Amino acid sequence: MSGPEFQEPALGWFDFPPSKPARLIPPIVLAYIGDAIYEVAVRQYLISRPNLRPNHLHRTATGLVSAKAQSRILAYLEPLLTEEEQDIVRQGRNAKSGSVPKNADVLEYRHATAFETLVGYLYYTGQQDRIRELVGKSIEYVEHSK
Repeated sequence: MSGPEFQEPALGWFDFPPSKPARLIPPIVLAYIGDAIYEVAVRQYLISRPNLRPNHLHRTATGLVSAKAQSRILAYLEPLLTEEEQDIVRQGRNAKSGSVPKNADVLEYRHATAFETLVGYLYYTGQQDRIRELVGKSIEYVEHSK
């Protein structure tokens, strides 16, 4: 078998490793965990800021985690991605979720899913530094492009 040898799955934050290597997890499932990881990162970022009123936190978080924002983030990050990351993004963009987006058009929704897939993949391959780098650039980009 060519390519990297199978390694034990990365544990992530809790002692519940995935049932298979990250490359074999369906993109929509990677997007599921990636959405949660990105949401926690955004919340942690917002709590680091001075305005901690719950309504302000919620409004600001929504602006950072919306499909529209994630779609813009992905367009910004794509030139910075490795070939492997671009491949994961392609898979996420082409994944069929089975649901219809409420507050985004289909293209934005697919790009947002691709971004979340990338975050999920990086999480389950133990690339915490890369997640921090890309999420940091993402938040900075959205905050400075308002």
